[in-house]
Amino acid sequence: MSSTDSPPSSTISSPEPDSGPYLPPLDILIVGAGFGGIYQLHRFRQLGYTVQIFDSGSDLGGIWYWNAYPGARVDSEVPNYELSLPELYEDWNWEEKYPGREELRRYFEHVERKLGVKKDVRFGTRVVGAKWDEEEHEWVVEARQRTGEKGMEETVFVRARFVVMCTGFAAKPYVPEFKGLDEFKGICYHTSRWPQSGLDLSGKKVGVVGTGASGVQIVQELGSVVEQLTVFQRTPNMALPMRQAKIDESSEMNNKKGRKEMYVQRRTTVGGFAYDRHDRSSSEVTPSDRLSHLEHLWSRGGLRFLHQNFTDLRSNQPLNDEVYAFWRDKVRERVHVADDRYSAWLKEKLAPTLPPHPIGVKRASLEQNYYDMFNLPQVKLVSIAETDTPIVEFTSKGILTRDGVEHEFDAIVLATGFDSLTGGITQVDFVGTDLPDEKRTIREKWKDGVKTYLGMTTAGFPNLFFVYGPQAPTAFCNGPTCGELQGDWIITCITHLSSHNLTRIEPLLSAELEWRQRVLDLSSLGLWSKARSWYMGSNIPGKKIEPLNWAGGVGMYVEICREKAEKGYEGFVLSGKGKEKEKEGVNGTATKT
Repeated sequence: MSSTDSPPSSTISSPEPDSGPYLPPLDILIVGAGFGGIYQLHRFRQLGYTVQIFDSGSDLGGIWYWNAYPGARVDSEVPNYELSLPELYEDWNWEEKYPGREELRRYFEHVERKLGVKKDVRFGTRVVGAKWDEEEHEWVVEARQRTGEKGMEETVFVRARFVVMCTGFAAKPYVPEFKGLDEFKGICYHTSRWPQSGLDLSGKKVGVVGTGASGVQIVQELGSVVEQLTVFQRTPNMALPMRQAKIDESSEMNNKKGRKEMYVQRRTTVGGFAYDRHDRSSSEVTPSDRLSHLEHLWSRGGLRFLHQNFTDLRSNQPLNDEVYAFWRDKVRERVHVADDRYSAWLKEKLAPTLPPHPIGVKRASLEQNYYDMFNLPQVKLVSIAETDTPIVEFTSKGILTRDGVEHEFDAIVLATGFDSLTGGITQVDFVGTDLPDEKRTIREKWKDGVKTYLGMTTAGFPNLFFVYGPQAPTAFCNGPTCGELQGDWIITCITHLSSHNLTRIEPLLSAELEWRQRVLDLSSLGLWSKARSWYMGSNIPGKKIEPLNWAGGVGMYVEICREKAEKGYEGFVLSGKGKEKEKEGVNGTATKT
């Protein structure tokens, strides 16, 4: 076989730490104590593996530990947004259709009462690096563990046969390199690093930089309680109506009958929801029928407006323009300030006449009263697009824009997003097998383009898995659903290895190149590249712009992953420590070498 048909061999042998103690060895180390990490920990414990979670936070929840900012709320309705374990859902009832952070914190407390997760979680422990030991078929993982002293950390090491990254798509916050950011004397936090005890901003002058999901949510929460709220917008958010609702035990959303069927169904639909996409394209209906369908979806609210829209929404530009115009007019109806001139300007900035990008090709945000906030006299919008008044610098008092205005604040909220999909993985210095010197870490390997196999593995890094990451259906699938369907595949894979006395698995270079091409091809069928977004990596300066999500739907993804497993893990090389290696044959079956 050529070098593109097999994984590279390793020369790294028995790496040892320079300093720091070793923790007891593990079969499996999971990084991240959110939905995905908890699910795998529970399942692996049931199977008898020695497994632990390392998490840099101080409690369970993953993103729902860190997202402590006012208004933080999920965008998937329940009961779809939960783990499918009967011991969890049978005696749990949701209180809101779209739970907020506090209710989600109570859910994770319920998880702990039922599963006893924390006894196998090492909190305050941040994984910073790992080296592959080819002789032992293990990872030597380096972590920084908080000590009792404030701000102090100690280095610890652990050996683990397998490492599973469950850090999620938004594990690395992004803050633009604003000039003078450190000069500001007031309160300043990124939304994902909000103080756990909260902040009382009532009666204060507050600036919010960014209008993505967290920006929308925090504006809704603060707009009516602060003295002044200034929202700095670069690109308008095509937010959709949430249609939030309180629910009780009698609600259909808390009905336990049919729950198992729902969990199965969400693995077969395009978006990983309990409902599937619309069954018709726009050309199959009349203009009046199209309008009627859009009105129906709008009244129901939520992500249905995109997921149950016509099948060609994201590939047919004329239809996309029509749907955008529908959205634009709905939003403009809600903007009505007294100053006619400002009102016209505001409508154009919040919902432009011409779409800044196709609707539905960026992660949709759900809103309850976001657009209504701008009707309040204390809330104003500043457009920081390059053609308007971009931010020049931060000052000791606030933010200076290009028009010479210094906006003074008591507090500034940085709702500036994340190095999504890849950042949570590449911020760890994984050193794998014998790749070229300039590509010894995943960060270096992916610098010129992400390469994975099945969106869960990457060549050169054996026994390493990741969930809710790049080249998987991540952006089109909620966390619990994607975490479980990928988690089940990983659990089955590791169980298969153990039952066959195999200790090493690594994807072929040719397999990951083929997978990358499939991701690119699927994306090219749609309008995805016409937007600047984290879907394409274009929100991070210097990051390669490329499709980072599997756009073929959850159902297709699950079926492909299942087929690869049933064919003896086609596209992988499996081997046992100190034994004959098994190499994949051209027909996908294992042959001895």
